[in-house]
Amino acid sequence: MTDSTPAELDRLATAAAAAFAATAASTDAERAAWLRAVATELDAHAHELVAIADGETALGETRLRGEVARTTGQLRLFADVVEEGSYLEAVIDHAVPDAAPPRPDLRRMLRPVGPVAVFAASNFPFAFSVAGGDTASALAVGCPVIVKAHPGHPELSRRVASLVSQALAGAGAPDGVFALVEGREAGVALIEHPAIAAGSFTGSVAGGRALADRAAARPSPIPFFGELGSINPVVVTEAADAARGAALAQGLAGSFQLGAGQFCTKPGIVFVPDGSALESALPAHVGSAPHRLLTDAIDRGFRAGLAHLAAVPGAEVVAGRAADDGIPQPLVYAVDLDTFATHLETLSAEVFGPVTLLVRYGSAADLPAVLARLEGSLTATIHAEDADDVTPVLDVLAARAGRVLFAGWPTGVAVTWSQHHGGPWPSTTSQHTSVGATAARRFQRPIAYQDAPERVLPAALREGNPLSIPRRVDGALRLP
Repeated sequence: MTDSTPAELDRLATAAAAAFAATAASTDAERAAWLRAVATELDAHAHELVAIADGETALGETRLRGEVARTTGQLRLFADVVEEGSYLEAVIDHAVPDAAPPRPDLRRMLRPVGPVAVFAASNFPFAFSVAGGDTASALAVGCPVIVKAHPGHPELSRRVASLVSQALAGAGAPDGVFALVEGREAGVALIEHPAIAAGSFTGSVAGGRALADRAAARPSPIPFFGELGSINPVVVTEAADAARGAALAQGLAGSFQLGAGQFCTKPGIVFVPDGSALESALPAHVGSAPHRLLTDAIDRGFRAGLAHLAAVPGAEVVAGRAADDGIPQPLVYAVDLDTFATHLETLSAEVFGPVTLLVRYGSAADLPAVLARLEGSLTATIHAEDADDVTPVLDVLAARAGRVLFAGWPTGVAVTWSQHHGGPWPSTTSQHTSVGATAARRFQRPIAYQDAPERVLPAALREGNPLSIPRRVDGALRLP
């Protein structure tokens, strides 16, 4: 990978700042056309892109083809979002001169913040990378984007960036609206560049925290949206285990081994009753085929995490087998609830890769106190039967996760209007989502106009609703 020079970075950031005047003034229809053009271009080159991605990541053609479809689907979703218009959160309160005190005419909406620095992820070379959800949601609301490529897939990053740039130019987007930089030093300089108005990141807690600290330490601090570490706890009730433990074992095995365990939503800790059918059935579904991890850093982190698990007294391997010095293989560890509570800091640390931890409990009444000590996660899952009272567990998990599942497994994040992919620290650095329609909210800020003449108001706030968008007028939601 060829690192971007300071001069090149400065040129690209300056161009992004210049482009912002045009993107901020662009119409929703224009930006929707840009996004759809990028989606069409990526779809047209899917075969080529999948081959490049598989050569760099070994994630397999089936997985990568699905990820291309997710990526282009995200782009088209955000095109729909901006055309629908509610993302602007337009609010109008007409003047009430005889109120005490008199109330002026106030009109509020969201506007783009400016150029955004996007830090690509390693584990999703399409959907959370160069043309992923962060890029799509920023462009959708009128923010130019500079992506810092991930070193785990450099050739793919360059090719996708080339296609994105080509598509945007062909659709009439202004020069400077999109760019790619490479190299660690370029990434640090990018988050500190005065032209950058916000940053987004998907990756490790350490890397995200370092960038967040730099964003906060700037002379003019900027918002930084990091999607970081997550253990995604799962609770299986006694009734659920008795009714379908074998099926749950198969589902768990598929989820924690998916993509060699390199998903931010991998179920990392699973609370099961003593003597569970799930635990008994699990070994049959844990593979022995080694799978290289995406980067050397992930491999080192995985091995260090396994060493920490193995060092806890009472921790035992109950499925899979530890690798020799070769490529990592899937593993399942188990401890009892008392051991977990005693060594919670070690045992609740995320281990990124194909491993999960079973925690055996004797009484469900003991779970809430232990669950309350867990850090924040992107997800939490409850497997229960209809007669189960899961309220005590649910109350605790809902306070610690951004998405709570009651069926299925957390790997697989649907890209929809209602999706939330975020959660308390350390899963994210904010309460916003990085997936779904409201991901665009990260790159907007509110502005209110008081007693402004009609002629200077943005179209979204004019009296006749010329954009035909949903608005709240004098406290009442008005649909077009």
